[in-house]
Amino acid sequence: MFFRTYKYIKTKRCDFYNYFDKFVFIILEQMKKNIAIVMGGYSSEVNISLKSGNVVYNHLDSEKYTLFRVCILKEKWVVLDDSDSEYPVNKIDFSFILNDKKIVFDCVFNAIHGVPGENGMLLAYFDLIYIKHTSAPFYQMALTFNKRDTLSIVKEYGIKTATSVYLNQGNPLDSNQIIRKVGLPCFVKPNNAGSSFGISKVHTEQELLPAIEKAYKEDSAILIESFLDGVEVSVGVIQYEDALKVLPITEIVSENDFFDYEAKYEGKSQEITPARITEEERIKVEITAKKVYSILNMSGFSRSEFILVDGEPYFIEMNTVPGLTEESILPQQALAAGISLRALFDSAIVRSLGSSK
Repeated sequence: MFFRTYKYIKTKRCDFYNYFDKFVFIILEQMKKNIAIVMGGYSSEVNISLKSGNVVYNHLDSEKYTLFRVCILKEKWVVLDDSDSEYPVNKIDFSFILNDKKIVFDCVFNAIHGVPGENGMLLAYFDLIYIKHTSAPFYQMALTFNKRDTLSIVKEYGIKTATSVYLNQGNPLDSNQIIRKVGLPCFVKPNNAGSSFGISKVHTEQELLPAIEKAYKEDSAILIESFLDGVEVSVGVIQYEDALKVLPITEIVSENDFFDYEAKYEGKSQEITPARITEEERIKVEITAKKVYSILNMSGFSRSEFILVDGEPYFIEMNTVPGLTEESILPQQALAAGISLRALFDSAIVRSLGSSK
């Protein structure tokens, strides 16, 4: 009715047309949803998250949504305007004051890699104050952020994984026993961390202790895994337009000894989409990735890593807030599937606003 009346008035060119046009603009502005794009975080991944968040901010449709960048850092929670002026966030209800008006959010787009966005903490907070968000429920986020617990669950469903040893800081170390179990070379990695921070590839027994100490700088729990000699691939599984979609697979070819931080973010790798694997291998990876997503009761975006050994996919880990810059793997895969970044990000907002979580 409103839009029919508006069309009639424009057709008749009434005297108050200009005033009515302004009125329509005001009404449409009030109908727009307030979207908070949270970025930053408390971990070593803060700078990567800030890049991801700004990409989301630049690609989401500002005519459809009223967009706000929200930096969540250890020292402050603030909203940034386009001139980077800061407005403190009220943590009681996740609101802020702009021009003497209280702004509340209809939905949060989560672009925080690591703590507290990817480990469930922030999502539990949003659940408590009844704000919808683009990520999976907090329990699934906490579970998938914990590499040991994720591997323990998927193994029970027949998913192939590397042989591993789990240690807490302070546990007694027996290098010989660890190496007998996982072999050499092996990987030492923090149990709760991302972006390859704290990961080492160990070739000799002498390298094991320094690698463990490096991993403990990122987390008090670590995982030591056997080396899998094969093709590394990454595959996104997302909810898109009310359907579960497996994105084209990316093959990772690192110039370094493994896919470390430098390889991921400083151009020391080739990321080839679609991956140069056989049709049979592609089908196996897609089926396994989708199965892992379902086993873990995931929702929203995910990107899982596998090593293909003799044609069989071995699951390594799942990222539930994957990198979202134009150069990141998941956006590359979406573009290969014919999904623009605007459509990809918008779909996450639409799904969240329509959900009951």
